[in-house]
Amino acid sequence: MGKDANRSELGQFLKARRADLTPTAVGLPTDGEHRRVPGLRREEVARLASISVQYYTRVEQGRLQASAPVLATLAEVLHLNDDQRTYLLELAGRDTPRRRRPNAQEVRPQTRRLLDALSAPGIILGRRMDILAWNPLAAALLTDFSQLTDEQRNYARLVFSDSEMRRRYMNWERVAPDCVAFLRMEAARHPDDPLLSQLVGELSIKDQHFRQWWAAHNVAAQTTGVKTLHHPLVGELTLDWETLAVATDPDQQLVVWTAAPHTPSHERLAFLASWVTVHSPADLAAPSAPTNTNRRPYRATPSA
Repeated sequence: MGKDANRSELGQFLKARRADLTPTAVGLPTDGEHRRVPGLRREEVARLASISVQYYTRVEQGRLQASAPVLATLAEVLHLNDDQRTYLLELAGRDTPRRRRPNAQEVRPQTRRLLDALSAPGIILGRRMDILAWNPLAAALLTDFSQLTDEQRNYARLVFSDSEMRRRYMNWERVAPDCVAFLRMEAARHPDDPLLSQLVGELSIKDQHFRQWWAAHNVAAQTTGVKTLHHPLVGELTLDWETLAVATDPDQQLVVWTAAPHTPSHERLAFLASWVTVHSPADLAAPSAPTNTNRRPYRATPSA
């Protein structure tokens, strides 16, 4: 990916953010005028940034690399959040093509032991949101990763392509756009990763939602959030997730799901953890498994 492509991507990102803002949001008068398209006009962004319309137009069209001070001003004008600013700087810093072959992703034995020692569901995500390692409780919560191929073990691919994953996420419409935003940020860090390009191309072809959200140029870093799942064994779970950096590899992150104490979700997650000690995650996918005392659905204990 050369300079022209880098500038084009940056221009598309600025255009998308310009479309997100209204004159009122940035303190410009509208005088009740009718606009053919929503968002700010190029000349309005240029005026707010104290640059010429011609300069800004060339930047947005990918014909000019804006200087660092101009980019900082545009970030202020377009009300970029911290993740969006980081993405903008990642794009602006990609002038030198990087054709290195990505190193193989490997999880250190010490990190695997940490993962296994957790009492909460946890996975190790690598580049492209590849799932590199998991503990049994994470497999019981989401899907039996051991039954998937290396290619299938990708969080974004599962969210968009696996029907069971879609069913489990009750807030799929929030989870899925976040995956796209995470991949956008990943693309800025690793612009020459052929497997990432392949993944984006595959999901763009298969899913119209992915195409729509990818074209929106939204970005986000994987940090923390809340997800609501409907689990086939324990029912509805509302879980907080946290992402922790693996110090020995900046491309690896530990993602852990927990439930707030003294909540139904905490009780249900504890039940699932106890179930995992005597069952395999594959048992959850057995359609003809008989109902018995060892595989009865979770029922909350009535309060005294």
